Amino acid sequence: MKGRKQKVRRNSSLFGKAPAEQEKADRVPTFVWITEADDFTVTQRKEGLLDKILCPYNLNRAYQRVVKNKGSHGIDGMKVGALASYLQIHGREIVQSIRQGNYRPNPVRRVEIPKDNGKTRPLGIPTVVDRWVQQAISQVLVPIYEKEFSPHSYGFRPGRSQHQALLQSQEILSEGYRYAVDLDMEKFFDTVNHSYLITLLSEQIKEGSVISLIHKYLNAGVVIGHKFEASTDGVPQGGPLSPLLSNVMLNVLDQELTKRGHRFVRYADDMIIFSKGRKGAERLKRTVTRFIEGRLYLRVNKEKTQVVPRRQIKFLGYSFYMWKGKARFRVQAKSINRLKDKMRAITNKSNGLGYQRRKTLLSQTIKGWINYYKFAEMKTIMQRLDEWLRRRIRAFTWKNWKRVRTRFKELKRLGADTSKAWEHANTRKGHWRIAKSPVLHKTLTDEVLREQGYVSLKTYYLSVH
Repeated sequence: MKGRKQKVRRNSSLFGKAPAEQEKADRVPTFVWITEADDFTVTQRKEGLLDKILCPYNLNRAYQRVVKNKGSHGIDGMKVGALASYLQIHGREIVQSIRQGNYRPNPVRRVEIPKDNGKTRPLGIPTVVDRWVQQAISQVLVPIYEKEFSPHSYGFRPGRSQHQALLQSQEILSEGYRYAVDLDMEKFFDTVNHSYLITLLSEQIKEGSVISLIHKYLNAGVVIGHKFEASTDGVPQGGPLSPLLSNVMLNVLDQELTKRGHRFVRYADDMIIFSKGRKGAERLKRTVTRFIEGRLYLRVNKEKTQVVPRRQIKFLGYSFYMWKGKARFRVQAKSINRLKDKMRAITNKSNGLGYQRRKTLLSQTIKGWINYYKFAEMKTIMQRLDEWLRRRIRAFTWKNWKRVRTRFKELKRLGADTSKAWEHANTRKGHWRIAKSPVLHKTLTDEVLREQGYVSLKTYYLSVH
């Protein structure tokens, strides 16, 4: 399905004449004359929200962010790299159509993203032009709503992170809260009620033109394969506006819990509500479920929403245990298994990766995982994973040496005795078995592997823990 493109004169540009040379800000080319350096030199009359959204400086910032974020194409097939030239030609018409209320967003392209449990999560990818407009809207509205959002909400907000949500949870548990309601909302992004969301937005946004523009994005529809489907509910994940809109909706729940005096932590639609007793937690589960379904028109997953003792809390990949009256972190077993699966795929003997590419991918995977789970106490786990990974590295290295002559030469180069080198070079043992042999432990030592550029999980963990 082709996206709609406006017919405009080929010699038009976004705001008057195009600059002779594109300037750069943060390594991203600009497409209008206003750059980051002009922030304090532009003086304008007092503007409404739509004026702020469509001002050249805000549009240029939105363009830079979209290009930085890269991402896939929408239904029209346009890549991010083509956005600058497209806006130079069609930008003026797009801005004018938004001002006049005639702009029509394209439907989003539906793709399915694999989840850790084997299922998939639907993702809606807007066209790059629509991502540009959504980003411009978001940049103006986020500072307005940040003043309204709860301090206990951490998802998709500037200056807030998953680690902050975890540290807040640790603090609450250390205060003596022994139970929690592990709240699970069923298909949250697919079930958001449009009418109620627009009502919430209208309480803060008084300009009908901005509300109308957001409403058009909610009603733009989706394309699955080559088939169009209307969207009467839901906020498609994948666009710059969806995080803000989801926080606007769930902020009602945040405010209600705060008014009732409950301690909670929320990251996007992942929430845990704490209680000092089981009976109180069970009662809280019932009342919160009624509120969510009756007031927010969302669905609570009854099977997954449960009351759990603190040792069984699972939040953002972490779990907790108590030590000398204070909550401490541990990493969930399934998170460790996922890491092993990733490292297993990278070190697979038949994946065709070269030495350098394999080392780079391993380093990125290990460092990224440990940087996220650095709060957990897992020195022993890292030691065991190191031993397993080094054996994997020795196994594929042995396979890559292939021939007897190559194996003999490499073992000799690494300091093996001549007779031992020749004996093992001619062995008929399998790669995994020979990887545990003394000769490879004495030649492909931990120090040699570090010199070759392989990261030690334990060493890196201790450096950031």
